[in-house]
Amino acid sequence: MSSRWTTGNNIELLENGESFYPRVFEAIANAEREVIIETFILFEDKVGEGLRDAMLAAAQRGVKVDLMVDGFGSPHFSHEFVEGLTRAGVKVRAFDPGSPVLGKRVNLLRRMHRKIVVIDGVLAFVGGINFSADHLADFGPKAKQDYAVALRGPIVNDIHRFVLHAIAAGGKGHRWYRRRVEAAAPDVQAAQAAGDADVLFVTRDNRHHTNDIERHYRAAIRSARHRITIANAYFFPGYTLIREMRRAARRGVDVRLILQGEPDMPIVKTAARMLYHHLLHAGVRIFEYCDRPLHGKVALVDDNWSTVGSSNLDPLSLSLNLEANVVVRDKAFNAVLAGRLEHLMRHSCKQIESQHLDDWSGWRLVRSFFIFHLMRWYPAWAGWLPPHAPRLERVRAGRHTPAGATRTDVA
Repeated sequence: MSSRWTTGNNIELLENGESFYPRVFEAIANAEREVIIETFILFEDKVGEGLRDAMLAAAQRGVKVDLMVDGFGSPHFSHEFVEGLTRAGVKVRAFDPGSPVLGKRVNLLRRMHRKIVVIDGVLAFVGGINFSADHLADFGPKAKQDYAVALRGPIVNDIHRFVLHAIAAGGKGHRWYRRRVEAAAPDVQAAQAAGDADVLFVTRDNRHHTNDIERHYRAAIRSARHRITIANAYFFPGYTLIREMRRAARRGVDVRLILQGEPDMPIVKTAARMLYHHLLHAGVRIFEYCDRPLHGKVALVDDNWSTVGSSNLDPLSLSLNLEANVVVRDKAFNAVLAGRLEHLMRHSCKQIESQHLDDWSGWRLVRSFFIFHLMRWYPAWAGWLPPHAPRLERVRAGRHTPAGATRTDVA
């Protein structure tokens, strides 16, 4: 499994853009040496412009600013947006930007789906929130419900080295990485003891850590004694993870799933609902969040284990995308997350019962058979694809800036 457990960390839950963006922009404003940002989506709306202004101000006072976006999730920037950043010294890079074929983007699979911010090597943010206005309530009925965390302590050293290594592996090389790590050495001591939480930074890639996030989920579910709550936007996990949930429910664990009831894409709900009979029959309780699209990727087990990050429980996240979660062992943080999810279930969710589902039919039995085997084998099928190490391409004004912007929904 990736990384290592670190002790002595402080972790704070941030819910939705209203909590996340002010904290990130304030941290960038207070940065003294370095700002590193990885995000799947960055749009030129009021949130993207706020991030741009914060990065510009930091770069203009001498802070090193590195911005990495995914070439599929953030395919379009205006000339003015990029020129302003690069002129100030911000290094803007795209993961596998790709070239359109007949006007269509072909870099659909294996996206850089992580959402990470590291400030001066002492403060980090990890979660599922992109830099786009649809994570704010005033966006309207399609505003997303989501979560991130702010971290201080030794875990920030691991996250910091990871994002630097991602830049180095994308083209800057080992010497660049070593210089940046050495330059951060004076701040390492500042990132030591900050709280009581044990935290593990876990990533998924297509070479060395192909199933680490899923393995931590499975291990936690197997160890559960009284409760499991999973809130996940895009839910179509493999057979093994479904089996562990069913086994936990059958041994008396209160297993609850919070899934999309008002999805940003109808197919998301359709795919998840194909599994409902199978889960409900084993005693799993299913709640559909109906206020707006659910975009969260969080879970808790018993009173001590929690995870927050970018990884959905679907084939893209579990078998193809580049993802990052934090796993937390801390009763206080678990209680905060449990309280927020309980509030969601009480006030914004509809519990799904067997009578809410369509009756079984011959076609449904056939479909269930094929779905069962798809879940059982798709992780192995994904492994047949060649290993993939994303390349980074510098984004400059006039490049990566086609007219018009197409929003990417699966995030």
